[in-house]
Amino acid sequence: MISKKTKYALKALSYLAEHYNGDLVLISELAAAEDIPKKFLEAILVALRKGGVLKSKIGKGGGYMLASPPATITIGKVVSILEGGFALVECLNDNVKVVCEECGDPTCCGIRLVMSDVKVAIDSVLATTSLADMLEKSDMARQQKSRIMDYSI
Repeated sequence: MISKKTKYALKALSYLAEHYNGDLVLISELAAAEDIPKKFLEAILVALRKGGVLKSKIGKGGGYMLASPPATITIGKVVSILEGGFALVECLNDNVKVVCEECGDPTCCGIRLVMSDVKVAIDSVLATTSLADMLEKSDMARQQKSRIMDYSI
């Protein structure tokens, strides 16, 4: 699972993508609009700025904005910055070199081999899905939902 930190980051980035017009957005506006605790959001935004996803300006007229168009920022980059990557089993985590104590030989471990395939599939989706794609999916789902008639009484 991704952490709450990453979920909040994706919510904040979605808001910034929707308001991508060259204007800076205040942290307080972003926190209120997406219902994210301000102090927690500040730490998230700093990490995303250091990771090259955001630009910021300090002081009067300051705030945050996307460093590049929403179509060029992948969900995978955001997850990588905040999670450092992820794996379904510890022995596949790129950041930690461990051998599972359960399997003994990782090259023949069926669990590891299957989870490796799952990781490749997930990494592929994350690497090819942009903020713009995520917004489009959300908009399409809202449109579909609005077409459903509810006849319940």
